[in-house]
Amino acid sequence: MDFILQNIWLVLLAALSGFMLFSGGLLGRLSGIKQVGPQEAVMLFNHQDALVLDVREQSEFKDGHITKARHIPLGQLKSQLAGLEKYKDKPVVVVCRTGNRSGHACGILRKAGFENVSNLAGGIMAWEQAGLPKEK
Repeated sequence: MDFILQNIWLVLLAALSGFMLFSGGLLGRLSGIKQVGPQEAVMLFNHQDALVLDVREQSEFKDGHITKARHIPLGQLKSQLAGLEKYKDKPVVVVCRTGNRSGHACGILRKAGFENVSNLAGGIMAWEQAGLPKEK
């Protein structure tokens, strides 16, 4: 008990960190957005003709992207949804650098009526770590 009282800020910080980790994971599951790893994404591309939607900025995209990826920066996604209408009934895998922006993009797509939307967990960084190819 003395330890807790003497280190109250440290204890509160640890509790808050744990809560944030738990609630973030829980909210991700409750959002209904499917998370896929690089290998599962490859299977979606190869077997279900999934659209790869890269929502990174132009400079990031130019540094290297997944082959055949369609590029629409996150800030322009809402205004360019009409150009994606033909993919509403197809699988869409959304990618960014780490998976955060693409998670937000998945929410936008779901609200627009896209049913089969997946977020590439870990983004292009996970893709690279898996040793999968990129093009420039």
